[in-house]
Amino acid sequence: MRIISGNFKGRKIERPKDNKTRPLKDLTKESIFNILAHSRKFKVNLIDSKVLDLFSGVGSFGIECLSRGAKKVIFVENYKEVLEILKKNLNNLKSNIVYEIIDKNIYENDFFERLEREFDIIFLDPPYKDNKLEIIFKAIKESEILSENGIIIMHRHKKEQEILIPSFEVIEKKTYGISKILFFSFSK
Repeated sequence: MRIISGNFKGRKIERPKDNKTRPLKDLTKESIFNILAHSRKFKVNLIDSKVLDLFSGVGSFGIECLSRGAKKVIFVENYKEVLEILKKNLNNLKSNIVYEIIDKNIYENDFFERLEREFDIIFLDPPYKDNKLEIIFKAIKESEILSENGIIIMHRHKKEQEILIPSFEVIEKKTYGISKILFFSFSK
């Protein structure tokens, strides 16, 4: 795995040695960033944006955002074995980028309310078998942490059943290999 573009282009991203974490493949990641750069279906500019990377794993998505000019990325991960790799990947950048790592379970009570800021992009890459995603979307809505024109990007297995989320609509959907990428915004 590598950083595709931006200030850290070409740098390697360490991977976990176990199979419990499923890092975002370079092709899928590159496709997400192409959509972010060229889609007319939403008004998010990655440069100077604030990004929340949930289930961040080794940090592949968030680090790519930082490389491409995001103002700040908050990484949320609580799997200890991969958390150390995330920290190492960020330290390897040796740069004065602005980020924060939160070692918490996002399903804890009031997790989202404690964030106390708005995000332009929220990236969700939960385990494929996670079936509590409605809880996350409801918490995002109630805590008002997604900016008015913000988007949620979710990485899922292509065979996972679509979920209908009140207050949100799917504005873009793409399939790459076994992955499905969904872009959500507030319903109009």
